[in-house]
Amino acid sequence: MLAIRPPSTDSPRMPIGVAALDAALGGGLALAGLHEVHGAAGDAAAVTGLAARLAAGCGRPGPVLWLRDRGAADGGRLYGLGLADLGLDPARLLLVEAPDTIALLRAAAEALTCAGLACVVVESWGRAAAIDLTASRRLQLAAARVGLPCLLLRLAGEDRPSAALTRWQVAPAPSHALAADAPGWPRLALTLSRQRGGPAGQSHVLEWMHEQPVSSSAPHPRARAALSAYRAAGRQRAA
Repeated sequence: MLAIRPPSTDSPRMPIGVAALDAALGGGLALAGLHEVHGAAGDAAAVTGLAARLAAGCGRPGPVLWLRDRGAADGGRLYGLGLADLGLDPARLLLVEAPDTIALLRAAAEALTCAGLACVVVESWGRAAAIDLTASRRLQLAAARVGLPCLLLRLAGEDRPSAALTRWQVAPAPSHALAADAPGWPRLALTLSRQRGGPAGQSHVLEWMHEQPVSSSAPHPRARAALSAYRAAGRQRAA
């Protein structure tokens, strides 16, 4: 039997920048492990924008390996200039498209043996029945063993039992208009829906201010955090 344990308190962590959320996470997001990010099919920009910021902010050198199944093309393409605006240098990105979910999981398992990577992102679309409890256990154990963050993006997917350390629900949120009714800073609604061995259920609306990518102590719903960078330009619709 595969034994899954919560990360120890001395595991490397990445603060999100919202005090209540970081406290619930024991100081921030555990970097050695699997984290699930869920979103509806129409919220792909928010989900991938958050994933890009997490990958850029993890503080590890090396390439970011982004694995996608073929169905991900229905939601659009990753856009280099948008990723750069989110802090992720496109030159660090290795993009791999898998023909199906089984191949996606195999590639992820192989990638999680490579300590030279900064982060592994696994993007799946739809039901993806092969991503079950056993598959998530294998990813979590592999990520913890090598000390890598692994982000499992579940777009238009089903909630299933999972061994991931955390599960997040992400959606775009309305922005506040700036002067002269100009478009406001990008915002997203982020919910910590599950945490292994810790509290969950917190929801925050996070805002990314391009000139000031710093956290703010402002309470929900105006919390600002460097990790919350989201911009629709981070994903370009497929032609």
